[in-house]
Amino acid sequence: MSVRVTLVAAARSSSLLAERFDDDRPLDEAGHHALRCAGPALISLGTAELRYCSPTPRSRATGEALGFHPMVQPALRDCDMGRWRGRTLADVTAREPAAVDAWLADPRTAPHGGEPLLAFIARIGGWLDTRPACDGAIVAVAEPAVVRAALVYALKAPPSSYWNVDVGPLATVTLTGLPRRWSLRLESGAR
Repeated sequence: MSVRVTLVAAARSSSLLAERFDDDRPLDEAGHHALRCAGPALISLGTAELRYCSPTPRSRATGEALGFHPMVQPALRDCDMGRWRGRTLADVTAREPAAVDAWLADPRTAPHGGEPLLAFIARIGGWLDTRPACDGAIVAVAEPAVVRAALVYALKAPPSSYWNVDVGPLATVTLTGLPRRWSLRLESGAR
């Protein structure tokens, strides 16, 4: 029996330029508006047998607004960005350009003192691989970075491809398979 996991990226909590590492802010007005607009198309995912979310305020709020009433999964937390937590990429680049270059170039490094990208992808992959086989579907609301990491893991793509995956707010992707044997499933817009 294979497992079907649909990942939903949390609604936004800030504009793209104001996004911060390990952002713990709640949904902003644009995020609430997007949920009102996209909600009808996503609400059917709430019939999933198991419903999860990452521990961030915006992931929890997104899951609740969609009527999922998800269980918080600490393993779905965003990448630990150490001393960069709460700072923007522009701010960190201005203060530590060599550290940012190293972080972007080598997925084993963590110049910020937090979690290396490779460890983050492995953690998210470990969560995927331990999902119980069930007749129904599984849905998880998580930060866009978590969705990106899950895709890289599932497709067995090189870690550097993480930087080439763009996951917008409320984007969805479905993965089907078994532990360490995942497939990406693209669905039509009609649900």
